[in-house]
Amino acid sequence: ELGPFGITVNSVAPGLIPCNPASTAQWEAYGPERQAALLGGIALRRLGTPADIANAVLFLASPMADFVNGQVLQVDGGK
Repeated sequence: ELGPFGITVNSVAPGLIPCNPASTAQWEAYGPERQAALLGGIALRRLGTPADIANAVLFLASPMADFVNGQVLQVDGGK
C-alpha cells in the first residue's frame, strides 16, 4: 500500500552476531562442541559482525535497492 508513494518496506534478518553482552553470553554458553556445530552449519563458517548487518542495511537504504520491496534479506552467512 506504500508503493504508490515510493516507499519500500524490507527487513534484515541477522544470524547470530555476538556484539553485546547478551549475544556474547549466548555464544559462550554453547561451549566448544556446540560452537563448532553451529559454525559447521553456516556456509561461510564464521559468525557475522555488526558491519555485515550495517552493509545490508546500507544497501537497502541506497538507490541500488529502489526496486527491492517486500523482501526479508537474511544476513546469516548462508545455510
